[in-house]
Amino acid sequence: MDTDAQLKQYFAGMWPHLDEHARRLVAAGKAVELGYGGISRVSRACGLSRVTLTKGVDELQTAPLTPGRIRHEGGGRHELTSNDPGLVPALDGMVEPTARGDPESPLRWTCKSARTLAAELTARRHRISHTKVTQLLRAGGYSLQSNRKTEEGEDHPDRDAQFRYINRAVKRALRVGEPVISVDTKKKELIGNYQNRGHQWRKTGTAAKVNGHDFPGPEVPRAYPYGIYDLGRNTGFVNVGTDHDTGAFSVASIRGWWRAEGRRLYPSAVRLLITADGGGSNGWRLRLWKWELQ
Repeated sequence: MDTDAQLKQYFAGMWPHLDEHARRLVAAGKAVELGYGGISRVSRACGLSRVTLTKGVDELQTAPLTPGRIRHEGGGRHELTSNDPGLVPALDGMVEPTARGDPESPLRWTCKSARTLAAELTARRHRISHTKVTQLLRAGGYSLQSNRKTEEGEDHPDRDAQFRYINRAVKRALRVGEPVISVDTKKKELIGNYQNRGHQWRKTGTAAKVNGHDFPGPEVPRAYPYGIYDLGRNTGFVNVGTDHDTGAFSVASIRGWWRAEGRRLYPSAVRLLITADGGGSNGWRLRLWKWELQ
């Protein structure tokens, strides 16, 4: 008679080599071999439930499965989306207005976590876990685009409402053909003999030599790339400055875009909608930024 310790050791050695179907049959066969109480003992030793082992015993008395299958046709748990066809459309409707990286969405960030989405879906009678929400998002082409820079002190209670308001304003402007741009200052770069992340083909051992330290003095110029993204046409425009990242520079970059491209693309426009983050040269508290825009 095998002891419980011997049974655990037996299954521990067998399990890595078996698939789901083979495990079920091997465990069921062992339970039948042990006789009375065998199902309970094997269940404790291998971790399979008594229900699974009972099904395995029944399978031992039926015809074998088709090669390549691990359960009968129609067996196993059904997909959540097949039981709830409205789940994916409901999730898309909740994520779309605030999806980062989605070219159809005016906003370029998200203010809802997987747990928040799962809670809202459950409240709408679509029972789902946050783990499954993440799986559905990945299957739908969503992905994490960058680090989340959202925590700046306590969250404002109206943050989600603010994002929705911006989203409605942008969609309304795009619908009537008005220009909508998203602006931001990109990573600043030192100009001179300093290290950068670029690569170029050179003979082995002849890499370009740069300064050992990136501690520039006040005399070393910097490049300030300011990006302007046309949401309606999905195109970008970059203006590079060498002075300082100020509100005047930000507006000068927008003016440069308008003169180079905007007025040609939108000849009848009388309004321009600009979306921006709340800091830097286009910060919401910066008077120079507001003054230059006027």
